[in-house]
Amino acid sequence: MAQVISSRLQGSTSASLIVMFLVAAAVGAIVGGIIGRDANTAVLAIVAGFVATVSAIIVRNKLLYRVTGVGPDDFKIPTLLAIYAAIASIAGSLAGKEILDQAGGNFSGEWIGTVAGICSAILMSLLMITYYMNPQPYRR
Repeated sequence: MAQVISSRLQGSTSASLIVMFLVAAAVGAIVGGIIGRDANTAVLAIVAGFVATVSAIIVRNKLLYRVTGVGPDDFKIPTLLAIYAAIASIAGSLAGKEILDQAGGNFSGEWIGTVAGICSAILMSLLMITYYMNPQPYRR
């Protein structure tokens, strides 16, 4: 069983990361542009990062697992991992906002959403890679 999972993951990690980052950047920019004028920058970053991360996971799953047949099926993940994903999204979004704050200047909602989406996708990708490195459940 472990060899089957390992062979399915081989070669799909780079494609997963590319899809996740591109989709998260695009969706983060769109969400940031839509709510950029009406929201506080921290709230904007959290909302844009969360929507971007969820969208990136769905698109990645549709493209890589459903269409091409490579990579794991992410719709069968445990609830605890979904909670960790939400926390990673919030942390990534606020980290992206902090990066822009440290860079200085007055950035538009599109930039805040893009950076928040990318940082959230980075943390979510690290979480997914770590989760799939040892796919066997813990047994007592």
